[in-house]
Amino acid sequence: MDEKDEAHEPLDLVRLCIDEFVVVKLRGDRELKGRLHAYDSHCNLILGEVEESIYVAEEEDEGEAPRVRTVKKQSEMLFVRGDSVVLIAPSEGVKQ
Repeated sequence: MDEKDEAHEPLDLVRLCIDEFVVVKLRGDRELKGRLHAYDSHCNLILGEVEESIYVAEEEDEGEAPRVRTVKKQSEMLFVRGDSVVLIAPSEGVKQ
């Protein structure tokens, strides 16, 4: 394994995912899947070929669990502000 392919610091995992597909969980019940183009030390991200999933809880009758509806959006390129990022993970096998 090459030293440039090793992770020594927390953001090294993100560095190793450049030009790969990642899953990004955001505050507000949102999730992104896309190709990571760039990032910085504040976890601001530039993603391409993005699929955004927004999870909306719809209230049911009293006593029943809320139903969750998923709204999906596609974007060619997206800037993600780092303070909304909860998790960044490699996404093996995700095709857009």
